[in-house]
Amino acid sequence: MNILEKDLSTKKTTREAFGDEVVKLGKEDRNIYVVDADIAKSCKTMKFAKELPEQHVNVGIAEQNAAGLAAGLSTTGKVPFVSTYAVFGSLRMSEQIRQEVCYPKLNVKVACSHGGLTPASDGGSHQAVEDMGIYRSMPNMTVIMGSDYYSTRKLVEQAAEIYGPVYLRFTRGAIPVIYDENEEFEIGKAKKLHEGKDIAIIANGDAVHLAIEATKELEKLGISVKLLDMHTIKPIDREAVVECLELGQIITVEDHNILNGLGSAVSEVAAEEGKGKVKRIGIQDQFGESAPYEKLLELNGITIENIVNTANDLVGVKV
Repeated sequence: MNILEKDLSTKKTTREAFGDEVVKLGKEDRNIYVVDADIAKSCKTMKFAKELPEQHVNVGIAEQNAAGLAAGLSTTGKVPFVSTYAVFGSLRMSEQIRQEVCYPKLNVKVACSHGGLTPASDGGSHQAVEDMGIYRSMPNMTVIMGSDYYSTRKLVEQAAEIYGPVYLRFTRGAIPVIYDENEEFEIGKAKKLHEGKDIAIIANGDAVHLAIEATKELEKLGISVKLLDMHTIKPIDREAVVECLELGQIITVEDHNILNGLGSAVSEVAAEEGKGKVKRIGIQDQFGESAPYEKLLELNGITIENIVNTANDLVGVKV
């Protein structure tokens, strides 16, 4: 099916996808564990705790302990998912993940809800705008954000299958369902959503549906768009980025600081290849505030209108 014809009216949170998938995985493999930091209700691991109590540990509000416990569990052959908010999972326990998980390359998955601006009214203190960048800079870490319910389930499943540290980022709020349950995904390989010859748009997470809507508008204007869902920003799909560079112009769209996130990862490939222009749309190196989610996106230019205008500026088409 042409992604531009897909009805995007159905919405679900990706934290629900994690909660549903980890229960399925835990029943299939008794080595799957969830280590909670006392927010199972918000992170959607309550069902896991009830149905698989012997595979669930709640350490209380002690994220550093959760990381250390998970590291220990992994040395006994368990596959622990540490579950908390993204702002705590990336900042409060970053030292423990670096020293006790990434350095020895242990099989721990850091599964974090409330990524980016999706906490909205919770304010800047709970909006993780730098989390993927923090973990992208750690050796041995894989960094992933699914763009909808079904892609997130598939990526969580794959994260459990590969060996090594993985950071998985989920949304608090509901976002459009883009894929169906039979769609296939591969960690480290971009999902090609639309082919085009004038410009490339590379998006991830909750920004993908905005990129789809912008692509619809640009196609109406006669601008042919190559559109990618770059769900894995580390390792970045270098081959897919190089293909986009052949078009000469790329726009990246993300609900993350434009520093050290998707835009930076793509720009690094462009710099090393020595060609192409990259325009980054994302959080403008500033903290969030308490406001509706859509307003926060608007304040940072993460909108359909800005994607369309930026593409127009790059290809020289004026409307």
